[in-house]
Amino acid sequence: MKILFASSEAVPFAKTGGLADVCGALPSALAKLGHQTSLIMPAYRHVFDAGLKIEPLGVDLDIAVGRKQILGQLLKTTLPSGVPVYFVDQPVYFDRDNLYGEGVQDYRDNCERFVFFSRAVMEAVKLLKLDVDLLHVHDWQTSLVPAYLKIEYRNTPGFEKIATLLTIHNISYQGTFWHWDMVLTGLDWKYFNWRQLEFFGNLNLLKTGLVFADSLNTVSPRYAEEIKTAPLGCGLEGVLQHRRAVLSGILNGVDYEQWNPAVDKHLVTQYGVDDVRAGKAANKAALLNELNLPPDPAGPLIAFVGRLVEQKGIDLLIGAMQEWMLTSRAQWVILGTGDTKYQEQLLTLAQRHPQKVAVRLQFSDALAHRIEAAADIFAMPSRFEPCGLSQMYSLKYGTPPVVRATGGLADTIVDTTEETLSAGTANGFTFHEPAPHALSAALKRAASCYARSDAWLKLITSGMNEDWSWTRSAKQYVALYESTIARTQQGVGNGPVSQPLA
Repeated sequence: MKILFASSEAVPFAKTGGLADVCGALPSALAKLGHQTSLIMPAYRHVFDAGLKIEPLGVDLDIAVGRKQILGQLLKTTLPSGVPVYFVDQPVYFDRDNLYGEGVQDYRDNCERFVFFSRAVMEAVKLLKLDVDLLHVHDWQTSLVPAYLKIEYRNTPGFEKIATLLTIHNISYQGTFWHWDMVLTGLDWKYFNWRQLEFFGNLNLLKTGLVFADSLNTVSPRYAEEIKTAPLGCGLEGVLQHRRAVLSGILNGVDYEQWNPAVDKHLVTQYGVDDVRAGKAANKAALLNELNLPPDPAGPLIAFVGRLVEQKGIDLLIGAMQEWMLTSRAQWVILGTGDTKYQEQLLTLAQRHPQKVAVRLQFSDALAHRIEAAADIFAMPSRFEPCGLSQMYSLKYGTPPVVRATGGLADTIVDTTEETLSAGTANGFTFHEPAPHALSAALKRAASCYARSDAWLKLITSGMNEDWSWTRSAKQYVALYESTIARTQQGVGNGPVSQPLA
């Protein structure tokens, strides 16, 4: 098959979250299975810092955005795996400090920017004569692509049989704009209705993709179920219920060339299953020294790496930490940035308990690797989590995760009980209620198991031996692509919601 990925970000060029990890790794994993994949994304300022040679193709773009004609050009590079990557270069839109906005404020012209990019994707397929069986689009930034295909390009030579798949990475980000931005899309106002582009009086780009794409999927099976109902559907649960026959979930994978303690260049000591105790002990000692925390063999080192926001349950973690400061010798390391109030609360904890708490308000990929290798327990108390990758990293690094049973966390982590431990299926600890006391209880169960040396070794060995690689996920995507292409070529599966209304 020939698959073109259209994404607003991808590793190693630009990243704000898991979307970039998927679009940086999945095309290469599919290529290893024998499929022809390529990627197209905006030429952000960050793209040129990735260290790969990027060349102009000599192909100019002239794109209608509302009443304006916007010029751009196409660039190209190749990933080490051999996958070609195309860039849409338009400096006014994409040569900026950040991808989507400044701080917590989105760029005011985001609708215009991604209308341009979505139209540029369609024109790139035509101008480069790309032979595409399926367009795999991601999140709201590319959700107009399926609509343009069905409304404007379906009868264009080379586009008649192209199928589309939209992957929802996080449904809470929908690309919602005021209704007059409908003019920017260039689509007829007849499509601005409650069944298609309109959402409570506004233009909703993600809804557009949900309506027009041939297939939909999310980044975990559990999340695919959760978003069909309120509140996790974020207002779009009705559309997803209508299209439930073409909605599925596939867990993201892990790039074990990057996240593997046996080859991780960020670690002071590399290790595997056979020497996990010695390897983690060496890395723990080095990290504690780096963070100015005293060694304390009596308690576990508990880690959190991620955004310091309510979705990630950071308030639950802070509540649990406040209790543990008085009752436990456990130490804590927190890495991430986010809401000011949570940053201040964490810094206060670190100031009051300098022997127990280290906080780093930054994003550091190298430090994240070292934390995974050094920590004994990894906390992910998310209120919702479409997939999550850190829990899979933690399993590989012998750091059992404590997670709230939601989304991809529920799909990957099996709670440790005497039964699951004996059966060899346990790999972490789960809790359900989004409350500090529930998290604290799960952490206490983890700490109790940590104190049982043989049981702990069995637990971490089980997790390290699991396969959460992209190869596993890529095979599931191949099956989804094949079924989507077959339905599209037969002209079935595009329900009444996606039919233009007069």
